[in-house]
Amino acid sequence: MNLRLITLLTCALLAASTAWSQEAAIRKNLTERIPQLQKIDEVSKTPIDGLYEIRVNGVDIYYTDAQANYLIQGNLIDTKQKRNLTEERVDKLTAINFDALPFKDAFTIVRGNGKRKLAVFEDPNCGYCKRFEKDLQKVNNVTIYMFLYPILSADSGEKSKAIWCAKDKAKAWQDWMVRDITPPAASCDSAAIGRNVELGHRFKVTGTPTLVFTDGTRVPGAVGADQVEKRLN
Repeated sequence: MNLRLITLLTCALLAASTAWSQEAAIRKNLTERIPQLQKIDEVSKTPIDGLYEIRVNGVDIYYTDAQANYLIQGNLIDTKQKRNLTEERVDKLTAINFDALPFKDAFTIVRGNGKRKLAVFEDPNCGYCKRFEKDLQKVNNVTIYMFLYPILSADSGEKSKAIWCAKDKAKAWQDWMVRDITPPAASCDSAAIGRNVELGHRFKVTGTPTLVFTDGTRVPGAVGADQVEKRLN
């Protein structure tokens, strides 16, 4: 083994040891100083020398120095490239594998050839969802996988159950969301609704509507049909 290779290996080992000791110091100091902070999932370097990213609770991001003397909560902005690095990181962490979604717990609305695909989490009592649904009527050639996600009230759960148990789920949904026709009470195995709520919590879906596209990206809020078209294309 030549001297150059030995030197490179030694430098690599020293760098790894330093990184490990810094991470250990950060974990130890934060745990001792801020015991209410949730368990740290990951410590990683940022593009700024001496600044480290702390990830907790799956997707919550903080920043600190090498000794955890300071803790920062907020967005890290790359001013040269005009990029919100924190937002990009969270988007990556919360990306959803579209093909792995439990489509058996959703019902479909097919328009035109149905070639394009979109999944949506919605609460039947959500005013923004109703506005979104009316605008969504303009989007054609799409298959929409509707995941009932009743998180606003007990009545949201009752309406979701009535829609899920309807003979024609898609029609019952459209009647209520677009035409204000209340779905009649119905009874059936509605365990899928509970599974949807658990799924949404796992993926940190905190509001409705939340749209999920086939590339795994999500968009919260009642975006317009033009924005839906742009992302579907």
